[in-house]
Amino acid sequence: MVRLLLTSVAIAVVSVGATAWLAVQTTTRAIQEERGQVLSDDTDILRQLSGFAATHADWDGVRSSVRDLSRTMGRRIALTTEAGRIIADSAAPGTALPARASATVDPLNTDTSTEPGAQLAGIDPRAVGPYRLPAAERARVKALADKRLACVRAHLGDGGVRELPSGRTVVIADGGEAAVPSQCADGALNTPTRTEQKALDELLALTAPCLGPDGGKGQAANPLAGIGVDVIPGLTAATQDSGRRLDGRQTQSCVDDARRTQLDPYVAPRARLYLGALGQQPVGFDLSPANKAKIVGVAGLVLVVTVAMTTVVAIRLVRPLRALTAAAQQPPQRHTRVAVTTKDETGYLAAAFNDLTARRQQLETQRKAMVSDIAHELRTPLTNIRGWLEVTRDGLIEPDPDLIASLHDEALLLQHIIDDLQDLAAADAGTLALHREPVRADDLVAQTVSAHRTLAESSDIRLRTHTDPDLVLDADPVRMRQVLGNLTSNALRHTPAGGTVTLTARQVGDLAVLSVEDTGSGIAADDLPQVFERFWRAEKSRSRRTGGSGLGLSIVRQFVEAHEGVVSVDSEPGKGCVFTIRLPRAQHTDRRTP
Repeated sequence: MVRLLLTSVAIAVVSVGATAWLAVQTTTRAIQEERGQVLSDDTDILRQLSGFAATHADWDGVRSSVRDLSRTMGRRIALTTEAGRIIADSAAPGTALPARASATVDPLNTDTSTEPGAQLAGIDPRAVGPYRLPAAERARVKALADKRLACVRAHLGDGGVRELPSGRTVVIADGGEAAVPSQCADGALNTPTRTEQKALDELLALTAPCLGPDGGKGQAANPLAGIGVDVIPGLTAATQDSGRRLDGRQTQSCVDDARRTQLDPYVAPRARLYLGALGQQPVGFDLSPANKAKIVGVAGLVLVVTVAMTTVVAIRLVRPLRALTAAAQQPPQRHTRVAVTTKDETGYLAAAFNDLTARRQQLETQRKAMVSDIAHELRTPLTNIRGWLEVTRDGLIEPDPDLIASLHDEALLLQHIIDDLQDLAAADAGTLALHREPVRADDLVAQTVSAHRTLAESSDIRLRTHTDPDLVLDADPVRMRQVLGNLTSNALRHTPAGGTVTLTARQVGDLAVLSVEDTGSGIAADDLPQVFERFWRAEKSRSRRTGGSGLGLSIVRQFVEAHEGVVSVDSEPGKGCVFTIRLPRAQHTDRRTP
């Protein structure tokens, strides 16, 4: 690692030095500051975002619009709240914002160039709020507009209709909306609908406090009348001469403020708009052919130095790796060790390889021992069966019930060994099938005790249980009964008459803890690491006096690990031993896991 770092630093120093020299030699003018996109593009971005704000009560969903707009315009676009919290940003998370905001997106105080007509009151015409017509009123207004259009075309020969953001349809003649012939101006189209009238009444109530105590009286029934303001987009308030007029500018200001108050709940909050170029790269150098040749030459020189230094370091690194490769390619019977010559990553790899070689040798030894153990375990019952069958065939003894029972016991022992080997093989291959379901721990313990009660009574051994009544396991009940059965039968075999075997099930945190404790002879400390090995017995003579196939505890470990649990043993010679199983508790009450 140190050599690699030194090589990288050396290459970086050469590269930086070459780049600095090249910059001094080839730069013909200072790097120009990046110019933003044309003003029309920025204005269009602001207009579209103002339209989103005008038609939404918040900024939810604006992220996709910002990303699409960024791809279309080729600009970085970011929106933040006035407090500086990011609402949407087309740049990667964590990218710093430009130093200053380009504009403020506020449809109620919008820039005059964002949308035609917005300069009348500084309110985006797309912010319609309570003036938005429902479908029925849209259809009714559309029908009135079509009727008026037919009249306009009959008198002027041409015309059209346009639907405004609020859903109201207006008639457009050749000379504009105001050029509608008097014969067609029946007043029906410009009459506010129920929705618009309700919104106008609300606006009138909001305007009254600003106009003062004479606001409503001095202008007859409606102080909004006579000011000539498009309160509803497309619907001009009729001008009426009635009583004393208020100052036009004052009334205009009151109406604008009231409209902002009325529309505020329907538009998104004010936001700051940040615009920048994608990448933020400067324009770059203005290079001549000679300068380009210098760049090519310096790049080539740096490349040569890099390749040379890398080659030197690589040779030193690869040499021990080749030795490792040659050792790894040796046949299994030749357990070649590699000399550890360095205290770096390569040395650590060589040491790990040597450890792996030692483990491989140990596994090979265990494999040979296991084959021998299997042959030994199968030979004894087969020899017994063969011997009794031969003497029976020769007529030396009669096949009485005792002989048949003895042969049957030997056959059952063979079947038991083969079944255990099959379970271990399935566990080793990862094909052991578990049918999980919620299992009550007290039922599991009770079934195990019931299955071994006869053997315990015949051996004068007490079976005791202690279980939490509400403890539920997420386990395969058949496999777990086999686990507890193996541990219990093992405890009974090694417990003398008058002893006790205790089965316990309790909850410890998120775990279910099952234990089988006996008062037998115990296990020596040196033998504890080998307890779960296959065909291992504490009796060095390999006597089968105590029964069992030598596979029971190995099966216990495999089944427990298949349940994502662990099994351990604690023992002290002369004081018995305790086998403890820790399993996850059931999280669901109805689940089966294959």
